[in-house]
Amino acid sequence: MNRAILLSSIVLLAAFSAAAADKMRFWNLTAEEIDELYLAPAGTDQWGPNQCLNDDDKSVEADERLDLKDVRPGRYDVKLKDAKGRQCLVKNVEVKAGGKYAFSIQEKELKDCTQ
Repeated sequence: MNRAILLSSIVLLAAFSAAAADKMRFWNLTAEEIDELYLAPAGTDQWGPNQCLNDDDKSVEADERLDLKDVRPGRYDVKLKDAKGRQCLVKNVEVKAGGKYAFSIQEKELKDCTQ
């Protein structure tokens, strides 16, 4: 009986670990809070939903991570709007699975921006 409980516990722990490993996150390494974050397959204008809506306060502060939903590994163009109203496009970003975060954007990458 104890073996069955132990085995069940191990199986559940493995399932929870696998689910946690599959979670994909964006890491905001810019200097500003981001209020809107959209991804489109690289080279297209097929923008997905605002990923910031996945956060409790609907934004991603500097150095905060954001859970991504319905995003698969690949290359994406990323469109964002920060709290100061700056709108930026970062092209051909690699989004990976299995790490502590799927992708990050640093302030120095924000070159294609408008106010």
